[in-house]
Amino acid sequence: MPDAARLLAAYDREVRQAELTQAEPGQQLTLDGPLARLTGGRRGFVSGPPDLGVTGPELDELIARQRAFFAARGEEFEWKTRGHDRPAELPERLLAAGFAPEETETVLIAPLDAVAASAPPSTDVVVREADSRDDLLRIATLTAAVFGHDEAAVAADLLARARADDGTTTHVVAEAEGRFVAASRLELVPGTGFAGLWGGATLPEWRGRGLYRALVAHRVGTARARGVACLQVDALPTSRPILERLGFTAVTETTPYVWSPLSR
Repeated sequence: MPDAARLLAAYDREVRQAELTQAEPGQQLTLDGPLARLTGGRRGFVSGPPDLGVTGPELDELIARQRAFFAARGEEFEWKTRGHDRPAELPERLLAAGFAPEETETVLIAPLDAVAASAPPSTDVVVREADSRDDLLRIATLTAAVFGHDEAAVAADLLARARADDGTTTHVVAEAEGRFVAASRLELVPGTGFAGLWGGATLPEWRGRGLYRALVAHRVGTARARGVACLQVDALPTSRPILERLGFTAVTETTPYVWSPLSR
């Protein structure tokens, strides 16, 4: 089994450094001290290094500046935290500042050559890459149905990202009975050996049929062809056991703390 500490160190060194220096397709990145802010997506995003280097009143001031920045834009935003980060008081400081935690996920990583093969789905399901604007709109419909998001906002975000994409994102869908029943994407992290598995959405009535594993397997093949060394996933409790059976190792946890101008 790969060493969790070594994988976590690589994640901090490569993936998180990229977060601080690279904007996602269609988004804009600005810096505030140790933090990187992304705007232009479905909601804003804030992330920092493993050690912010501030505590107490200085940390409160840093948090307040992010609230003020997004309040001026009238924009909701997510502050992405990791369980091993410092200072350990960050989550409680965010709560005190009016942020609301969303569901905690487990960060899992696998060297590409450690991922086990998966059996293909049943013959009535086609797994393929999305290759058109209509496909993206159908993914938006599926995502809205599964997660309860606003379909128009999801569609606008997907289309904006597609227009700005430089070839780092691949959408993969499972299609059956004339509709998309599951969807996901692979995102390469430029300048690193990593790619992320994101956006896993499966209609409730299609769960338990191996579609999640099939989507992972397809993206593994794509990642291998693109020269990726490691895959990373932020997994919900329902996905973690599947990924661990496929060869992924849990390295830390991540919790998004969300602030909205409407909550002031």
